Amino acid sequence: MKPDIKYLFEPRTVAIIGASHNPEKIGYKITENIVLGGYTGKVYPVNPKGGEILGLPVCKALEEINDDIDMAIIAVPGKYVFDTVKSCAKKGVKILPVISSGFSEVGNTHEEKEIVSFARDHGMRVLGPNIFGIYSAVTSLNAAFGPSNILKGGVAIVTQSGALGGAMIGKTAVENIGLSTIVSVGNKSDIDEADLLEYLMESGQTTIILMYIEGVKEGERLVEALKKATQKKPVVVIKSGRSARGAMAAASHTGSLAGADEIFDAIMRQCGVLRAENLEEAFNWCKFLAGTSLPQGENAVIITNGGGLGVLATDACEKYGVNLYDDLEILRKIFSEVTPAFGSTKNPVDLTGQATAEHYRKALKAALAQENIHAVIALYCETAVFDLEALSSVIKENHKIYKGKKPVIFSLLGGGEIEKVIDVLIDEGVPVYSDAYDCVSSLGALYSYYHHLSEEEGITPEYDIDCDEIHTIVNTVLKEKRYFLLSHEAQTVVKAAGIPIPQSFIARNLTEAVQYAGTIGYPVVMKVVSKDIIHKSDAGGVALDLENEEEVIDAYQAIMRNARRYKRNAQITGVEVTEMVQSGTETIIGARRDASFGPIVMFGLGGIYVEVLKDVSFRAYPVTHKEVLTMMEETRSYPLLLGVRGEEQKDIDDVVETILKVGAVLNMCPPISDIEINPLVVYEHGQGVKAVDVRILLKRGDING
Repeated sequence: MKPDIKYLFEPRTVAIIGASHNPEKIGYKITENIVLGGYTGKVYPVNPKGGEILGLPVCKALEEINDDIDMAIIAVPGKYVFDTVKSCAKKGVKILPVISSGFSEVGNTHEEKEIVSFARDHGMRVLGPNIFGIYSAVTSLNAAFGPSNILKGGVAIVTQSGALGGAMIGKTAVENIGLSTIVSVGNKSDIDEADLLEYLMESGQTTIILMYIEGVKEGERLVEALKKATQKKPVVVIKSGRSARGAMAAASHTGSLAGADEIFDAIMRQCGVLRAENLEEAFNWCKFLAGTSLPQGENAVIITNGGGLGVLATDACEKYGVNLYDDLEILRKIFSEVTPAFGSTKNPVDLTGQATAEHYRKALKAALAQENIHAVIALYCETAVFDLEALSSVIKENHKIYKGKKPVIFSLLGGGEIEKVIDVLIDEGVPVYSDAYDCVSSLGALYSYYHHLSEEEGITPEYDIDCDEIHTIVNTVLKEKRYFLLSHEAQTVVKAAGIPIPQSFIARNLTEAVQYAGTIGYPVVMKVVSKDIIHKSDAGGVALDLENEEEVIDAYQAIMRNARRYKRNAQITGVEVTEMVQSGTETIIGARRDASFGPIVMFGLGGIYVEVLKDVSFRAYPVTHKEVLTMMEETRSYPLLLGVRGEEQKDIDDVVETILKVGAVLNMCPPISDIEINPLVVYEHGQGVKAVDVRILLKRGDING
C-alpha cells in the first residue's frame, strides 16, 4: 500500500536525518528553515553526535524517536542513503525526501532503483534524490535549504531543478507572489509531477500550478493528470530543452530524456496547459491568474492616453489571442462622455495625452458597467502634465472594484518615477507591467485557459477493427525477425482497421503481373516486394502509370533486373501490382510510440517534401474527434482541405477518422512502434480518402526478444 501523498505536504512529524551542528551545512539550513518557518508539527533532528541544534534535542539514531514519523528528510552523503532508507522502513516512515545527490543524475541509476524498489516494498514514497526540499504553506513547513523569506499565497511550484527552485523562491518574494507550496522533484525516481498534481488539483490552498520540467519519464500518466488538473485550476509549464543542445544538457543534468519539443508543445496544448517561454512570462501569468476572475465573454477594450502605445497593445492582442470589441456604435455611446473631443472612442479608446486621472476613472467605470465588455487593458504613457499620485490611486481603486467582476490589467510606460509607482502597485498585488506586450500576454494566458474550460471534453470513438488479422500479420513478421512490414502486409493492417487502400495484388511471376493488371484496370503501379529492399525507389523497384500489357511486361522485367543489381542476394517475394490512384490532396497520417508520452498521432502535408517542409502537428492518443480537428487546423497546409481557388472542400471527416483509426491500431497492438501513411490522398467531400503508401515498423526489443 502506498502512503497518501498528502503526508508530503501535511506531515504531522518530521525527522531531519543528517541535521548538522555546522551552520554552513545543508542539514543545519534545513533544520533552521523548519524551526524559523513556524512548522506546526513536531521536529526531530537526527545526528550520531547528539546534542542540541537550534534549541531542539538531537537524536543519535532514528530508532531513538518515541513517535511515529510521517516524513524523514535524508541529508546524508549519497553512500549512506540506502542504509538510511532501511532504517526508515523499520521506523514505518511514510515519505522520504532525499536531498542527497550522486545517483541517476551522474549515471548511478542502479542504486537509485534499488532504493526506490526497497522503499515501495516497505510502504514508503521517495521524493528525489537530488532535491533542495519542499515548502508547504498548509503546515508552514519550509523543509528546504533555499531562502527562508517565503510569502504564503496560492501559487504552487513544482521544479525539476533544485538550484532554479531556490532562485524561484527569491524571485517570488521580489514579485510579491505568494506560494502554497514549492516542491523539488530532482531525479523523479518515484514521486513525479503526476503524483503531485493529484494533491495540488484538490488543494484549497492552491489556485494555480507552475511547473518547471526538463524531461518527462511517464508521459501517459502526466497527460492524464494534467487533463484532470486543468479542469480545476490553471497549470503553467516552463520546459527547458527546446534546442538540441538544451535537450542534451537537460538529459545529462537529470538523467531523463527531454524528448521532441514539438510533441511536448502540442500535448501541453491538448491538456489545456499554458506553456510559458521563460521564467518572467511564467511569473507574470501566475501573478495575474492567481488574483483575477475568469472573463464572462470574449470582448476586451484598451483604454490609453497614447495612440502609439494603443497600437502596440493591439498588435499584442492579435499575437496572444485577445479579441478586441469592435462595435463602434456601442463604443461611442459608452466612451463619448469620458473622452476629450479630439480623442477616439474606437478600440483602443484614446483619451489623448491631455487626459487626467479623472478621465481614466470615468473610462474604467464606464467599461465596468457595460455588459458587452468583458476585460479591460488600461495603458498609461508618461506625460509632463499628469499627476502620477492621482493615477496610482485610480489604479488601486479600480483593481479593487473590478476584482471578482471583470479582469482588468494595467501597463505604465515612462521613466524612473513611473517605475517607482509600478513597484508600489506590485507590492499591493495590482497586476501592472511596464511593457504592453507583457501586460497583454498575461490576459492572453487567462483567455487561453478560459477557452480550454469552454470546450466540450468529448470522447475517443471506438472502431470495429479486425484485431485478430492484425496480430496474425505482426506475429508472422516477428517470427521472421523483421522490424518492418512489407508493403502488402502494411496495407492489410490498415485495411483491417477500415481504412481504404488501392486495389492491389502480389504477382509471383510475369504471367500473374499481366493478369492482375487486367483485373485492376489500367493504369497501374508496380513495386518490388522484398524484405531486403526498404527504399524501393532507390533500387529502381517502382514503375508508375503503366497504361497497357506491354508496359507491364517491360516494367516487371526492369524491376526484377534493377532489384538484382541493387542487392544480388535480396529475397524477392514478388511484384506488387496496384491501381494508379486518382490524384487528390496529399496528406501524411502517422502514429508512433513516443519514448516519453507513449502513443501519439500526427497529421501534416504529405508527399515527397514532408521532411523538408515539416508541416506537421501531433497529439497524444487517446484523442477526441474535436481535438484531431484542432491538430489539423494548426498546420499551414490545412486550408488546402477547405478548398482554395474555387476547389471544393475535401473530405475532412474521413481524414479525422483515418487518424483516429491509425491511433487505435497502434494502441491495441503493442509490438507496433510506427505507422505512417504517406500519402493519404484526400478527395472532395463525400468521396473519401485512400491510403496509397503505408509503412509500419515494429519495436526492435520485441524482435530481439
